[in-house]
Amino acid sequence: MNKRNLTLLTDLYQLTMMNGYLNEGYENQIAVFDVFFRQHNLITYSLAAGLEQAVDYIVNLKFDEDDIAYFKSLNLFDEGFLNYLASFRFTGDVYAVPEGTMVFPGEPILTVKAPIIQAQLIETALLNIINHQTLIASKAAKICHSARGQSVLEFGLRRAQGPDAGIYGARAAIIGGCNSTSNVLAGKMFDIKVSGTHAHSWVMNFPSELEAFRAYARTYPHATLLLCDTYDTLKSGVPNAIKVFDELREKGYKPLGIRLDSGDLAYLSKEARKMLDAAGYKDAIICASGDLDEYSIASLRSQGAAIDLWGVGTRLITGNDLPALGGVYKLAAVEENGEVIPKIKLSNNAIKITNPGFKNIYRVYDNATGKAEADLIFLRGEHIDKTKPLTLFHPVETWKKTTFTNYTLRELLVPVIKGGEVVYNFPKLKEIAEYARSEMDSFWEEYLRIDQPHIYKVDLSDGLYNLKKEMIRKMRGE
Repeated sequence: MNKRNLTLLTDLYQLTMMNGYLNEGYENQIAVFDVFFRQHNLITYSLAAGLEQAVDYIVNLKFDEDDIAYFKSLNLFDEGFLNYLASFRFTGDVYAVPEGTMVFPGEPILTVKAPIIQAQLIETALLNIINHQTLIASKAAKICHSARGQSVLEFGLRRAQGPDAGIYGARAAIIGGCNSTSNVLAGKMFDIKVSGTHAHSWVMNFPSELEAFRAYARTYPHATLLLCDTYDTLKSGVPNAIKVFDELREKGYKPLGIRLDSGDLAYLSKEARKMLDAAGYKDAIICASGDLDEYSIASLRSQGAAIDLWGVGTRLITGNDLPALGGVYKLAAVEENGEVIPKIKLSNNAIKITNPGFKNIYRVYDNATGKAEADLIFLRGEHIDKTKPLTLFHPVETWKKTTFTNYTLRELLVPVIKGGEVVYNFPKLKEIAEYARSEMDSFWEEYLRIDQPHIYKVDLSDGLYNLKKEMIRKMRGE
């Protein structure tokens, strides 16, 4: 885990507000903030990721002497605030959905309950961490779903938006379903399988393609996978690979296969497959790479492309079509004399009106199928009788209703930090990835398809709906 001090990874206005809270005597007021992302036409589902790094950041918050000296140089803060920062630590609570959980727009995927001066500071870094890793895990999940069980390798480091995006993007990609990464540092940090062969430059450096292939095979006779599109895939690349495979076989080695990185991958892979099969290498794999994503993989599969393994880089590690998740951190409640006072943000844009109160989420499963059918955002402390039929309704189009009779409810947000101390046992990355697969398997295919997916139901409980409606009415003076 990264042990850098990220305490100053924040926006200046978080510090100016903290100073103001201290001066106004609000430093001990308990506040509840929710992390969630809003509806977007490109967001159908997401896989939550980034929790482990987020928690590591929170529990290691500390302003050192250099930080305090830097703040003094800004001439923005009084001595009382600087003294407060010198002994700062997080003492609040954090609730979150486990990494790898399927999450949807509007749902609180992480909730902070802490003195407002502490909760305010961590907004920026939390959003930075959760937004990025959830975005990449979600993109990877869609790419891997399109691959339909075939292995997907994460190859995006050189196109990532900086080192951290490459490192933690690789981790998120594993949560999303990728089998390995080309990123060696991520491999070491997170115990991820690393993969890679050789570049076009290797082939170009030798007098001929055949000599380049032979040299690589001499170095890695047990793991020979050759890049065949440097010059001409079908006229030289694949034939030369077959010659080297023959030589390896004579020495008792079994070649792995070939990689294609450009051109018409559907046509080239099918022709290469014929050539390999005719030469007696029916078990040699064909790996494809080159600006792939969930759409191109789905298209290639529909064309019958003879591809066994997918290397995906740029369009995965950057999020490509959705470069930012758009997660937000909004005040949902404060606590006064032990009583939770809900807060709401209004807007002329209905999608930006927040859900008030201290909340959790139930996931509703149909007992007959075991499939997830809907999510219910509810107020903590609100009684929901699980022995009776459960009727959910659309929070805007309220005439749309669904009733469940044979169902099970699962609470999604779990305690992670209590009183500033970690109370959650973080699973290993491989376990998170397995959990994410089981999460996706619990959803109907209609919700997972990339072309016009069915919209998963995320509804509000009666108590939350009525509270929200009443608060809107009062604040608008109705």
